[in-house]
Amino acid sequence: MTTTHSTTETASLGAKVGVRGWAALAVLMLPVLLVSVDNTVLNFALPAISEDLTPSGTQLLWMIDIYPLVLAGLLVSMGSLGDRVGRRRLLLIGSAGFGVVSIIAAFAPSIELLIGARAILGFFGAMLMPSTLSLIRNIFTDREQRRLAVAVWASGFAAGSALGPVIGGLLLEHLWWGSVFLIAVPVLVPLLLLAPFLVPESRDPHPGRLDPISIVLSLVTMFPLVYGIKHAATEGIDVISVLCIAGAVLAGVVFVRRQSRVETPMIDMALFRIPQFSGAIVVNLFSVIALVGGLFFVTQHLQLVLGLAPLAAGLALVPGLLTMIVAGLVIVPVAARVRPSIVIPVALSFSALGYGAIALTGGDITATGIALCFVALGLGIGSAETVSNELVLAHAPAAKAGAASAVSETAYELGAVLGTATLGTILTASYRNAVVVPENLSAEQSRAASETLGGAVSVAGELPADVGATLLESARVAFDSGVGLAAWVGFGFIVAAGAVGALALRNVRGGSETAQ
Repeated sequence: MTTTHSTTETASLGAKVGVRGWAALAVLMLPVLLVSVDNTVLNFALPAISEDLTPSGTQLLWMIDIYPLVLAGLLVSMGSLGDRVGRRRLLLIGSAGFGVVSIIAAFAPSIELLIGARAILGFFGAMLMPSTLSLIRNIFTDREQRRLAVAVWASGFAAGSALGPVIGGLLLEHLWWGSVFLIAVPVLVPLLLLAPFLVPESRDPHPGRLDPISIVLSLVTMFPLVYGIKHAATEGIDVISVLCIAGAVLAGVVFVRRQSRVETPMIDMALFRIPQFSGAIVVNLFSVIALVGGLFFVTQHLQLVLGLAPLAAGLALVPGLLTMIVAGLVIVPVAARVRPSIVIPVALSFSALGYGAIALTGGDITATGIALCFVALGLGIGSAETVSNELVLAHAPAAKAGAASAVSETAYELGAVLGTATLGTILTASYRNAVVVPENLSAEQSRAASETLGGAVSVAGELPADVGATLLESARVAFDSGVGLAAWVGFGFIVAAGAVGALALRNVRGGSETAQ
């Protein structure tokens, strides 16, 4: 391993870090918290954005998805770039850009400009996440300390998700929806000031050259895939959706083949032949699809169906999200003694129980019921994410920490994209098919009411009381019928993640195994 600042904490494999190393970890938690807060806050701002900017259902999904979509498409590229130019340097560049664009997004006057700002946020966000995990890999070379550091890192996502509803609720009750984007500023300023002093620089000593063709192929794989899924939901399965998905699969195959042939690939495909690595990546992917997809419909159900204020809706999810934090930390000593092929399936069985309970209600569930279900969901996913992320880092070469971390983060962000794209698309399609829109509405009112529940709530406020109440009742019933269907799909992803953990990791030992 080569670092710009050599220290006794990172100079030799297995050396334990002191106070400086843990202070560096605290600084690296700031962008992690930011990204997770940003995702949760935005879910709670959806009703306000729907009413203010009146997006179509497809625009609303794109507004959510464009950020993790660009992020996922560029994460591996940025991870590889960080290995070359310096991971700390890339982190600082990404932080500065993210802060500036967040201010622009907060004052976007139209849904089109907001979608564009979110796309640029994805570009700078892609510089943040691989840098944090790869820097942790290089700072914490002792296996036990690294396991705890990764648990803190993974819990940072849950902590941000727990803070997001509370902070977002307070902001949305007193300020406009754009205020949720301004959270980035007070988080990133300390990072920009402290990281140069506390976080040691690191890079790959033999990085090779960037491969622009691979970067293009990764983007050409992601964009058509998500667009094809969304188009199928709104327009049905037609030539466009089939061509988009087929083109994405073809580009993905070409990308994988190219990585196996070029001298310095963006992704070392040999990593995927390591069961600890590939199995952990799939567990991450499926778990996040279920979690993010669930947050998409539950946050809207709490506010638009049950009528809770944003703060009250956020507080309903806090117990489950706090459970994710505790579970991620408590599982550390357990994972040091018990095989991951046992820990992950057992943990995810609790998540499956929570998701199954939502599915069985058919979407007709109280706030208390949602809170209890999310406690079960958080218990399983919090534990599984800590174990799987540590396995990724433990079994990747230190010099390739950025690229390996980027693969892990790509699985997370791809899961976020597919979670909203699949579960959100199922929900949107079900709503459009079931909602009954009153006659004599204007074309704009009819479009808004038939696209999203938020649009129906906005239109209902413009109608006579009896007509508005009829529209609201139909819209809420239509929405909840989609929630029940989407919940079953989420349940399936949780079960699949547990099965992968049991089968792919069956030959992996517990924590005594030494990372190389």
